[in-house]
Amino acid sequence: MRRIASRWALAALAVLLVAGCGPRPGTPASQTVAGWGRWGGDDAGSHYSANDQITPQNVKKLKVAWTYRSGDLVPKGEKRLGLAVEATPILANDTLYTCSPRARITALDPTTGRQKWMYDAKPDTRGATVITCRGVSYWRDAKAASPTAQCAQRIFAGTIDGRLLALDALTGRKCADFGAGGEVDLHNALGPVEKRGLYGVSSAPTIAGDLVITGSKIIDFHNIDMPGGVVRAFDARTGAVVWAWTGAAPSAPAPTDGSYPRSTPNVWGPMSVDLARKLIFLPTGTPQIDDVIGKGDYDYYGSSVVALNVETGAVVWNYQFVHKDIWDYDTPAQPLLFEFKAKDGKTVPALAQATKMGYVFVLNRETGKPLFPVIETPVPRGGVEGHLASPTQPIPVLPEHPLRIKKITEAEIWGFTPYDRGACLKKFRTLRNEGLFTPLGSTPTLVYPTSLGGMDWGGLSWDPKRNLLLVNSTSMPGIQYLAPHAGSDGYSPLIGTPYRLKGESFLSPFGAPCVKPPWGRLTALDMGTGKRKWDVTLGTGRDIAPWPFWFKLGTPNQGGTMTTASGLTFVGATTDQYVRAFSTDTGKELWKGRLPATAQATPMTFRLSATGKQYMLISAGGHTSFRNKQGDYLIAYALP
Repeated sequence: MRRIASRWALAALAVLLVAGCGPRPGTPASQTVAGWGRWGGDDAGSHYSANDQITPQNVKKLKVAWTYRSGDLVPKGEKRLGLAVEATPILANDTLYTCSPRARITALDPTTGRQKWMYDAKPDTRGATVITCRGVSYWRDAKAASPTAQCAQRIFAGTIDGRLLALDALTGRKCADFGAGGEVDLHNALGPVEKRGLYGVSSAPTIAGDLVITGSKIIDFHNIDMPGGVVRAFDARTGAVVWAWTGAAPSAPAPTDGSYPRSTPNVWGPMSVDLARKLIFLPTGTPQIDDVIGKGDYDYYGSSVVALNVETGAVVWNYQFVHKDIWDYDTPAQPLLFEFKAKDGKTVPALAQATKMGYVFVLNRETGKPLFPVIETPVPRGGVEGHLASPTQPIPVLPEHPLRIKKITEAEIWGFTPYDRGACLKKFRTLRNEGLFTPLGSTPTLVYPTSLGGMDWGGLSWDPKRNLLLVNSTSMPGIQYLAPHAGSDGYSPLIGTPYRLKGESFLSPFGAPCVKPPWGRLTALDMGTGKRKWDVTLGTGRDIAPWPFWFKLGTPNQGGTMTTASGLTFVGATTDQYVRAFSTDTGKELWKGRLPATAQATPMTFRLSATGKQYMLISAGGHTSFRNKQGDYLIAYALP
């Protein structure tokens, strides 16, 4: 039982930290052909495909079509690097483009997986914690004399050490006319950065017309004086800055040295674009330093979604999901743009935002006004001296909360046996526990959900035919508190404050979470009613515990879902080594494919022609924070 306990403990701790031949007989003669040109499938981040060759009826026949390996692995004996394979490829110019955690940018033949070219950015990872690259972006120069001219088609990629690269999509060579020799140093005008890896890019840049736009990943819980969370739009041809949004409050004075304001909220997740309305939507992080509010009035745009004019960078509207966020409940996922069908029969341009608290907010994307009721609700008081928590927080009445539990009570405390449940109860009774938004202090506090959700960067997917939002979520508790600085300050030093952040898993003596399963869910939300249509357990104990302890209890999950017109929802994300397909109508699991490593990534699908195959792809390489099996795989599935 000790082996079982230790492996469950590692999984729970990670949550705290962190076109082929033509149709054959039996294959539907579908004529639908759809690609996957953006990280989220399209500018709206819908994670939806019109392809319908793979159906609920034949999905069980899916087989591996090809496998590609990037070679980006942690060397044996290397303990410093923490690689996370989270990339979703894009399809452009009949080519797949993707990246590895350390920014090996790759072009692949989409029907065979054969490598066309690879560019190794070789980033400086010193100071970085989890090292990842979630994807790249494609841009075509409409003014180029020929689409095959040098750099007429470009792949843009960010690196974990803060560079924005422009590569020729046909050859992989750097575009010399972009920035300095094919790259822009994003450290420009940031001010001091202790180590290169403290500031970088983890999500795919956003393309809007002839602009390439990127935010940044800034290390959490580190220092009250950090680089600012500036979002910059660059000319896709030259790399010149067209506009910059700094995240500072409108009333904040600008620095006198020409640099960007420091310690402002950053945008580390993917952004969405509504080109018809000239809007770009930014999911914002917290101002530094997360669990202790930093200097200045930088909470104004923190843990929000901000709509900017995509041509100028001017703020059009903003909506805050967490006031004075001291829990690191930053906005983690790409805002999903969809058409909301109102009760009066009218269609409203809408935005759905997944949050770490487990709530989904649905807003009018032209105005930022909620389309389902949101109530400013009193929440627990407290906080460290001088940084008291907000007295209220916005709580949406609908859509229904996928996590279900908003405050853990003794009725939710769980164990395999009376012995371990009793131990959990004993620990539970020592913790401060006033429900969601309980402020941290010196007393060990039950935190649910943790700062990895709820929902994290995998976000939502949308099925327009069925009017459903699909979301996977994690239901895992933790224990956190603030301690005085002493000795080694470890991962979360909170430099510049009197405190350091301490945390542990809320686990039984057997190493299992102390709350009732499922610990991972997949949920369908009906956007006509705001109600759950169904939810099911996501993940098993396989690859965490030895047989026969492969219980279907749900697992921590990172990565998102993808839906198709035929009525399938694909998802990896779990700590067992599977990618699964569910019926979007019912939630029934219809197929699962065994993987060589876990898939903390979001799947995609494409089809090149009406006579070709539909492929479903997913990256499988594990996540070192989960202490699971490492890999470097991109795997394509298709019907025989």
